[in-house]
Order: sequence, then C-alpha cells, then structure tokens
Amino acid sequence: MEEEEEKEYMIEDAEANADNKDFMLQALKDKATWVLAYASERLHADKDLMLKAVSQDGQILYYASKGLRDDKDVVMAAVQNKWLIVKYASKRLRGDKDIAKCVLSQNLNSKIYLTDEILKDPEIQEMLQPKEDWNWQWLLIWQFISEYVISEIEKQLYLFIKI
Repeated sequence: MEEEEEKEYMIEDAEANADNKDFMLQALKDKATWVLAYASERLHADKDLMLKAVSQDGQILYYASKGLRDDKDVVMAAVQNKWLIVKYASKRLRGDKDIAKCVLSQNLNSKIYLTDEILKDPEIQEMLQPKEDWNWQWLLIWQFISEYVISEIEKQLYLFIKI
C-alpha cells in the first residue's frame, strides 16, 4: 500500500486562491487549516466552509466574519475544539448559556471572557463553585487524616517510651 504524499501549501498559493472555496476545502482535508487565514472576506463569511474549519481548528474563528462570530453553530464548534477561542465570539454568544457551559467544562478560567449576566446564572455559578468546594473538602479530609496519623504516632511513641 502506497503512502499518500502530503501536499505542501505555499502562502503564494493561498493568496492566489483566496476566493476559491474548493481550494480552501482541499486545504482543510489536507489538515492545512492555516490557509484559511488567507481566504477572502466572502469565504470568511461562508458558514459551510468556516464550520468545517473551526471544527478542525477552533483558532480559525478569529478569521470568521463578524456575522459568523455571532452564529451559535459556528462558535459552538470552535469552542468545543478550543475553549480559549470564545474571546472572539460575539458578546451575545459570550452570554449564551450553552456556550458558557461548554467552555467552563473545559477550563474554569474561561469565565473571564463570559458576560457578567451569564456569570450570575445559578447553573453557571454552580459550575464555578464545585471545584472550590471539592478542594475545601479534601483539605478537611487531609487535616483529619493528618491529625489521626499524628495521634497514632504519639500513642506508639508513648507506649515505646513507657516500656
């Protein structure tokens, strides 16, 4: 079985084919997502193309048109692939509960990119809370275990010294 040769893409080719959707789709198939940075405004506004691109590399949302950065399908595909890219989503979608849940489930630090309104949502607040509670519970458990172990060592030392 012959190995398929990896296609090389040059910046000149990307610039020359900036408005060629077939070229851009082939670049995606060849895992050359960087080529989309050179796509025309028309292609940056093409939902089908950009949805495929952000599904493969969420970073491509940066190049998407303003309209697509406000399209829930496109933004969701991008943030599922790379949570940090939520910072390029529209303000409306940075306040969307589904988007917020998706990025927070990947990294709680993503809250800095979400709107104040969505952060007040009880379900979102609950997502932000458990980690702190969980750490606090482990601290209490560790403290209990430590005290128990120390008291057992003290008992054994007392018995040893007494003998």
